[in-house]
Amino acid sequence: MDPLLILAIGIVTILGLILILKVNAFLALIVSAIVVSLLSPGAVEDKISRVADSFGSAAGNIAIVIGLAAIIGECMMVSGAADRIVQAFLGWLGEKRASWALMGSGFVLSVPVFFDTVFYLLVPLARSLFRRTNKNYLLYILAIAAGGAITHTLVPPTPGPLVMATTLGIDIGTMILVGAMVALPAAIAGLAISAWLNKMIDIPFRDDHVVGTEDDVPEVPKTTPPLWLSLLPVVLPVALISANTALDTLANAEHTPQLQVADISDWPAFEAALVGPGATPAAQRIASVLPESVRELFEEPNLDEEQKQSVITAFNDVLVQKSPMLYDNQAFDEVIDKSWKIDEALNADGVSEQQAIELEREALVSSLSQTDLDAMKVHERERFNRLLLEVTFPKLIRPHDWNTPLRQAANVSKLFGNANLALLFSTIIAMWIVFRQKKPTLKAMSETVELALMSGGTIILITAAGGAFGAMLKIAGIGDAIKEMFTNGDVTSSSTGMAFLILGYSLAALLKVAQGSSTTAMIVGSGMLASMISGVELGFHPVYLATSIGAGSLMGSWMNDSGFWIFTKMGRLTESESLRSWTPMLAVLSLVSFATTILLSKFLPLLPAA
Repeated sequence: MDPLLILAIGIVTILGLILILKVNAFLALIVSAIVVSLLSPGAVEDKISRVADSFGSAAGNIAIVIGLAAIIGECMMVSGAADRIVQAFLGWLGEKRASWALMGSGFVLSVPVFFDTVFYLLVPLARSLFRRTNKNYLLYILAIAAGGAITHTLVPPTPGPLVMATTLGIDIGTMILVGAMVALPAAIAGLAISAWLNKMIDIPFRDDHVVGTEDDVPEVPKTTPPLWLSLLPVVLPVALISANTALDTLANAEHTPQLQVADISDWPAFEAALVGPGATPAAQRIASVLPESVRELFEEPNLDEEQKQSVITAFNDVLVQKSPMLYDNQAFDEVIDKSWKIDEALNADGVSEQQAIELEREALVSSLSQTDLDAMKVHERERFNRLLLEVTFPKLIRPHDWNTPLRQAANVSKLFGNANLALLFSTIIAMWIVFRQKKPTLKAMSETVELALMSGGTIILITAAGGAFGAMLKIAGIGDAIKEMFTNGDVTSSSTGMAFLILGYSLAALLKVAQGSSTTAMIVGSGMLASMISGVELGFHPVYLATSIGAGSLMGSWMNDSGFWIFTKMGRLTESESLRSWTPMLAVLSLVSFATTILLSKFLPLLPAA
């Protein structure tokens, strides 16, 4: 079946189940994943099991982080840490700038706390401010929504951005930093349009009790923890994850696999092994990807220093290039085929240290060759290609030292900067703050955690089901079909990256308008784009695809969006008033964050140096 027809059937299945039959998003996504899988190529006996495998893989990537983030948010509410942050913003900015304080509070708190919880927390403060000032009520509640909604859709560990980062292969630290960069100008624009809407729309303050709203607002403790302690559950994981990203970036920038002229121990022997009559298939493959001008140099009897440097420069260019790829399965069969003997050889008597190094490198090449070479990052591809050279010419190219001091520091930071461990530290701190402030019994603390995990569990099921749906789209070959349609077969076209940004934004916006959930729009949209971009040169970091999808997921909020009803009922507005205030404010957030994404992709592409 045509891949685009499968895509259409998958989307219609999701929307039909959610909008018409009112089926839960988890069931709708799982059913749609199964439908797409059944229509896709593959053995009949694998068509259901691969859905379950993809579901498990997606859950494994996000379940711990979402569960821990839910606990952190609940504990910050119970302990008064969240309220302390809000009071600090008000204290710094003053009552005259209360809208900025509310927007800033929503912006910060929606990183670890879900949007609905943040709005529940802050809307009583907006009412209190109105009672003191007797003005700007709509501005106050829109300011809360602007700050909370934008980080909810762009900054992990909230579920949508977290799943997008995982699906598109984006480092969590990079997603946090770039997501915040895109979110900040959007939040400011949201506050500006909120002030204008506050002047244009006359909405009365309704002070009568509304059943089902006040009871949902948690009781704020009479005493709150110090500000530094209140901020710690938010700041610590961001700092650890960001430090990991920074150290890893610096280690990659060392380019330790790159060749130097001195790395070639015997140039005449190297030339003979590379282009001589006795060259192995691997050596012939390596020579074939070098530029013609470099191959001509080997016809000279003795290379001078300038010519040697030209050869080394050409090799270093080959180390990072995607096409033509240095590795070829057939050409390197000899290296791969003997890898099964490596463990046995390493344990044998009389193996010298040099032989052990060579065997270990052959084992590493064998292992890396089984990965998705096309999806390798630049530094991974550079290292793999250098290892290929070393195992092909073991006596002629000096083994490089991958584990430099900076790389070792980056490896340690990967332990503590792993999102799962960083958020576990934050969870422990958030729970300790609850014990410090409220001194609950162990049973009460357990109930608090269970309450948090009940909401987090639903999110995990939906996001994992969305991951399975995206994986089945990839198996169906939808990526290649749409890639061909958008690029006309030219994946290096300068317009390709922009086309994918627009596609990601449009898909997310369409899904948001149709089914209401920003998180579902992000999950499905990122899954679709992940199936399309393999092998495509975007011209910028894929994090901008994620922020374009997140921007699109804010567009067109109306009655099918749970956030619309939270804003309406908790804010005590009518549906018409929300459509005239909440909906256009989110549209501004959407457009500004998308425009910021485009600008950053052009002027700060974040592509690693070759």
